[in-house]
Amino acid sequence: MEYPNRKIWIVKCLLLFSAACFISLLNASDDVIFYESFDEDFEGRWIASENPDYTGVWKHVKSEGHDDHGLLVGEKAKKHAIVKPLDDPVVLKDKTVVLQFEVRLQNGLECGGAYIKYLRPQDAGWVPKGFDNESPYTIMFGPDRCGATNKVHFILKHKNPKSGNFVEHHLKFPPSVPSDKLTHVYTAILTPDNEVRILVDGEEKKKGNFLSSDDFDPPLIPSKTIPDPDDKKPEDWDERAKITDPVATKPEDWDEDAPLEIEDEEAEKPEGWLDDEPEEVDDPEAAKPEDWDDEEDGEWEAPKVDNPKCAEAPGCGEWKRPMKRNPAYKGKWHAPLIDNPNYKGIWKPQEIDNPEYFELEKPNFEPIAAIGIEIWTMQDGILFDNILISSSEKEAETYRETTWKPKFSVEKEKQKEEESTESDGLKGFQKVVFDYLYKIADLPFLGEHKVKVLDLLEKAEKQANLTIGILASVIVVILSILLKLIFGGKKPANVVAETKKTDVAESSDDQGSSETKDEKNDDGAAAPRRRTQRRDD
Repeated sequence: MEYPNRKIWIVKCLLLFSAACFISLLNASDDVIFYESFDEDFEGRWIASENPDYTGVWKHVKSEGHDDHGLLVGEKAKKHAIVKPLDDPVVLKDKTVVLQFEVRLQNGLECGGAYIKYLRPQDAGWVPKGFDNESPYTIMFGPDRCGATNKVHFILKHKNPKSGNFVEHHLKFPPSVPSDKLTHVYTAILTPDNEVRILVDGEEKKKGNFLSSDDFDPPLIPSKTIPDPDDKKPEDWDERAKITDPVATKPEDWDEDAPLEIEDEEAEKPEGWLDDEPEEVDDPEAAKPEDWDDEEDGEWEAPKVDNPKCAEAPGCGEWKRPMKRNPAYKGKWHAPLIDNPNYKGIWKPQEIDNPEYFELEKPNFEPIAAIGIEIWTMQDGILFDNILISSSEKEAETYRETTWKPKFSVEKEKQKEEESTESDGLKGFQKVVFDYLYKIADLPFLGEHKVKVLDLLEKAEKQANLTIGILASVIVVILSILLKLIFGGKKPANVVAETKKTDVAESSDDQGSSETKDEKNDDGAAAPRRRTQRRDD
């Protein structure tokens, strides 16, 4: 007898479970006001604008690396506009409303938008086929980046009940747009307590209150008073807090021509100063190359080096007194500043009652009747997907977990692999850099510094964490030696030998003034010019 009863009990449990699942599905469907997955082609459901300014093509394609489809911005440097009218307008008052969508910037975003406009009903003066940037919206939400702009916009267009005008109110200090090329999900949660929360990838990035002047610019509630536009500053109003003293005169002993510095008369020439020694002398170790031809190359001169006698003495050459600050220097005289007896402060127009002021307990949201994407971007490859309007935060979270997170995880893993590959490529690039630096280290001009440079290079190769710093040090050492050779070390005299171009000029000069001709030998031939050679050792 127990067996039939158990059977009936199991059937009842299954019926109750099925009923619970059905009720749950009904509740879930009630929470989802609108959802677009783009699993099917958008043609026939979404309406591309026929406005002649919007020539950008929309495409129904798969997201790179996924089987999931989306709505793609198909052309760069063009205006794109497309709209999806809703079956019933969405009322935003007195309930929670969640706006959520995914965007993937497959080619990055240097200058352009990837936001969505939640449009007012068409009786506000627009039609889907004429959708453009003037079409009236209630909320604009999503990424925007160009130049200094890098933000996830949230803009509410709110009607002033006094003036009847719709005013754009921007959320202050919105979050920035992720800089990668992965799929990201953007969520705006509007709650009955006048709050709005912005989530990026499910993480709260910004919270604001619609009625707070700290959170929206301009504030939804205007100020009670405004500056009187008809008030004018009186002509005799003096805003200068300080003025020059009109009775001040320049002191008789004030010398405006006195120099800033003068010679130090107390300075004495250091003992041992070598007045007759030049700072540079011919390199005694230099030798004229065997293949040097005086007639072709000019007279050979040894390169210059620092005079070793100067290194042992306080200095060489003509000694001059050092300069010091002139105690009599006062500079240009200016009359001192005094308090302005006629100062009245900074003028401001008087305040009057603001005719557009109103009080507000809750925002007067206009209903959402359509979803539109209207952007002008310099990049293509912007992919929209999984556009959701829901009355449940939990439902929106479920969609993030099931539609966005699996894609993002795959993309993130692939990004790590690509970064690892790029890192290996960088190692190959570093090898090329080291090869060139080793070749430079073999050049003769490094001289006694060669051992030091080679030691630094070996350390850089063995200690990867110090590579950049050591390479910088090596480059500094090499540059320092080069600068010393050019400005402070061995200096070759000026090359006087002329090129073929100069020889042509000289033959031309023979017909001109004798002051510009080359000196002649006794036999009338041009004297060979002198040239120097830098030592290669």
